[in-house]
Amino acid sequence: MVRKKLHPLLEKPIAARQWTVGIERPTGLLDCITEDPEVLMDLANRPIISAQQFDRDHLRQLCRLAALYETTPALMHPPLVGKILISAFYEPSTRTRLSFESAWHRLGGDIMSITDPATTGIAKGESLSDVAEMFNNYGDVVVLRDTSEESPYQMLEALRIPIINAGNGVDEHPTQALADIYTIFKWRPELIGDHVAPEHKARIGIIGVPARMRTVRSLLIFLSTFSQAFDEVVVIGDTDEMFLEGQREALEARGLNIRTARSLDGLLPTFDVIYINSIAWVGDSYEKLGAHLRLDRDSPLKEGAIIMHPLARGEELSTDLDDTPHNWYFAQARGAVFVRMALLTSITQRIHRVMDAPDA
Repeated sequence: MVRKKLHPLLEKPIAARQWTVGIERPTGLLDCITEDPEVLMDLANRPIISAQQFDRDHLRQLCRLAALYETTPALMHPPLVGKILISAFYEPSTRTRLSFESAWHRLGGDIMSITDPATTGIAKGESLSDVAEMFNNYGDVVVLRDTSEESPYQMLEALRIPIINAGNGVDEHPTQALADIYTIFKWRPELIGDHVAPEHKARIGIIGVPARMRTVRSLLIFLSTFSQAFDEVVVIGDTDEMFLEGQREALEARGLNIRTARSLDGLLPTFDVIYINSIAWVGDSYEKLGAHLRLDRDSPLKEGAIIMHPLARGEELSTDLDDTPHNWYFAQARGAVFVRMALLTSITQRIHRVMDAPDA
């Protein structure tokens, strides 16, 4: 028998092949944020439906706790032992579902998963309110993803345990935005302060449509929460209906400097951060917007600029950027686990098990 030649990637340990940037331990955040557990205790037993529920202090402390988890991944005393997560994903998901479940397992909890509504009473016409009433008896937290914007609110009416919105139609995706803002602050910790010098402010380009994309919509809310850190946010899309009625005005009222463009020409070399997405959910399916707005190795990117993407990606983000220093989208997906760990610890009233805080 003639043996075929080994694939080159089989000749070295996996760890030696690691080239993804942006995964370094985020000690900068630990150094620049003073620990304040009482801020996170304020989130105890709260439903998390919208990015608008978080203020600047919440985000700082969540990022700090996420950084603590990321720098100490092996927990001696997992805080969620004895807690059960109901992972209810009625819309397809890879990263969000697995990162939530990874976060919960790392914290020591147990999980019950639903990945297909056809296997539940919903397929027989059961209301979400009745489903929520049952969830009260089975778990301690519900993570819900659904194609309908109203689904988390319908469940909220009957729930006596916290619910986290993991994406509700085109409306919002607040924990994706947590992963996004955590990535930005790991990259440049000085942006998280109340006062950012003009020369240190970041300029952000967002390729996407806030009126149609939940990830972009929630991210913009968080960027407006830290509007003092960003010189300008340029939203690039190929449609005249970029914002919902009143959406842009609300962001600008919070101090965010926004302008729009239809083309990347001349803009890319000015951005410190480029956030790109092309998928907008429509009912049980999705559509791609701005397919011609693409990034690849030949794009005129600013030296030191980072690229972010909520994933899954398509042709809008070329794989030939994966092994460049611009790639922070994989670090973004990695960080989602730790920032969700921070949020889950907070809403389950287990902060006292990881911080010097009074027992709730």
